Amino acid sequence: MTYKINGACIEVHKILGAGLLESVYHKCLKEEFKLRNINFKSELKVPVNYKGKEIECDFFCDFLVEDLIVIELKSVV
Repeated sequence: MTYKINGACIEVHKILGAGLLESVYHKCLKEEFKLRNINFKSELKVPVNYKGKEIECDFFCDFLVEDLIVIELKSVV
C-alpha cells in the first residue's frame, strides 16, 4: 500500500511541481487516489482523550488510507 501511496504523491508532485499551498496538493491527491482506486478518508477528525476525558479540539489528519495509514501533508511556500 505504501508503494501505491508514494506513487500517487509523486505523480501529483510531478504534475504540479513545488511551491503551491497544501490545500492544492490535498485536492489533487484526493483525485489521484480516486483514479488509482485507493480507499481513503479525507480530513478525518481525530478524537483526543486525556485521562479518560474526551477533549474537544480541532485535530484532523489529512488522509486515512485503507483505515490503516495516516498521511499528513506539508507544503513550504
